[in-house]
Amino acid sequence: MSRPESFAPGGALLLLLLLLLAACAALRRGAPMAGELRCHCLQTEAAVIHPKRVAHVELIPEGPHCGVPEVIATTKHGKKVCLDPNAPWVQLIVTRILNSKSNKL
Repeated sequence: MSRPESFAPGGALLLLLLLLLAACAALRRGAPMAGELRCHCLQTEAAVIHPKRVAHVELIPEGPHCGVPEVIATTKHGKKVCLDPNAPWVQLIVTRILNSKSNKL
């Protein structure tokens, strides 16, 4: 059985490599992959974290990926902690963040 002359043995491998690189680039940019529609936080922490330990706070509203809003704090040591959005101190932080963003507009 003979191969067609237009078939390049390395062509399929090159195509596979290009698809793999494109998928890796999408992951690096944070693009959601199919099936990633789920909550980021499986457990939340209600205990107070001292503000000096927090480097960044991420607010993720509820949506098709998750039925509850999520608040993720990143400590100065790089640890991500899911905060309980119903805890009074977390609500205070969220309110302050949202107010500061609305004042900048």
